[in-house]
Amino acid sequence: MRRRLTVTGSSGAVENIDGPSESARHLTEPAVETLPSAPRDHKYQAAVRCAVTEYSGVSKKGHAPYNPRKKNQDSLIMADDPKTNSLVLCVLDGHGEHGDGVSQAFRDQLVPAMFKHPAWGTDLKHAVADAIAKVERALLRNYRIDSEFSGTTLSMAIIRGNHLTGVNIGDSRVILGKEETPGNFTAQDITFDHKPDSPAEKERILGCGGRVFAVEYDDGIDGPPRVWLGHMDIPGLAMSRSLGDVVAHSGGVISEPEFTEYDLNPATDRFLVVATDGLWEFVENQETVDMVEAQSGPTDAVDVLVTEAATRWMQEEQVIDDTTIIVANLFNYNAT
Repeated sequence: MRRRLTVTGSSGAVENIDGPSESARHLTEPAVETLPSAPRDHKYQAAVRCAVTEYSGVSKKGHAPYNPRKKNQDSLIMADDPKTNSLVLCVLDGHGEHGDGVSQAFRDQLVPAMFKHPAWGTDLKHAVADAIAKVERALLRNYRIDSEFSGTTLSMAIIRGNHLTGVNIGDSRVILGKEETPGNFTAQDITFDHKPDSPAEKERILGCGGRVFAVEYDDGIDGPPRVWLGHMDIPGLAMSRSLGDVVAHSGGVISEPEFTEYDLNPATDRFLVVATDGLWEFVENQETVDMVEAQSGPTDAVDVLVTEAATRWMQEEQVIDDTTIIVANLFNYNAT
């Protein structure tokens, strides 16, 4: 069972990103969460020449009975760049009192910063790292968003042709659904969660004077390992990398993205799932792949995953975390 120092969420409308299925829709400007009036039965068809043929995403506000005015702190990016045949699929999971402002700042500013970077077409990792750092510096200077105890994760899949680059900061995640033999689907991690008790992450935190330990609750159950300052029991961040989180960064948390690269195989690689831990907390990678594989397309798959995640949150904790999910089918898998 997951235990939180602060639990956020409130029942609310789904915020969708979907596009017309009848004709390709070009997203030359960064795509952001659209109004809830967007049609739910539509999906995007990729407007660039890459391995992704269609995709759909949704960001749904969570539920907590004690916080009826709670905002959705997750954000979602779906954008393409025809000049480089690149598709960007990204989720952000904000946390803290101003987590929604942090995630939205990256939602609105990151893609323009990447696309305008002089190395975007030739050195993707350099361009992405620079763009992330640039947006974070602007965030820290923004007096309207207090990021001392607020921040966001970032998990991103960048597909350029048949090449996939995973970008990760925190504990959101990108996975790949593979069909190694007919009808046999397996999950492969593309990004890896940044947990405070991971050996390399913990070593860095301790070296910076921070501490890593879990809070033991009254019933004797430990929560997740968290990052604390060396001299004070703050901030209690349950991840070792994040964007924002000024106080946590003084205790060894960093915002450096971790990159992974993968050449997509038309013979075996079927779909990508990019999601915040509203999904991953109670739904395993293989379960996710099995549910996506059973659906007729990415829009149905997203709906099923959001519903299943919410059901499991209520069963386990009587609250629901904000949940953001993108499903992208590859190489005409299940094309209609």
